Amino acid sequence: MTENRKRNVTLTIRVTEKEKESILEQAQKAEMSLTDYLVTCALNAKIYVPEDLKPIVTELKRIGTNLNQITTKINMGVFKSYNFSEVIDGQRRIYEALVHMGGNPWRR
Repeated sequence: MTENRKRNVTLTIRVTEKEKESILEQAQKAEMSLTDYLVTCALNAKIYVPEDLKPIVTELKRIGTNLNQITTKINMGVFKSYNFSEVIDGQRRIYEALVHMGGNPWRR
């Protein structure tokens, strides 16, 4: 950041020791002060917030809950195991597509 500005506001964040070391290392590699590095990263990061995903995420959570209940029943011997690999793979593909579209769909 080459522009001259008065920095009169403090922003405090919490990170792990490992995260701190990594951030400091990246700032050093970029030959930037820690403040300039973090401000540049934060202001230039593109955050995608997909619209209208809430119903899809809700349904995926319900499907996941159902899969967990089925798995529990199978493990209890209530009924014989069936091959749910296609269902699980489909669930995984949907989840990965949502993550690719804009971050963690489980975060509210």
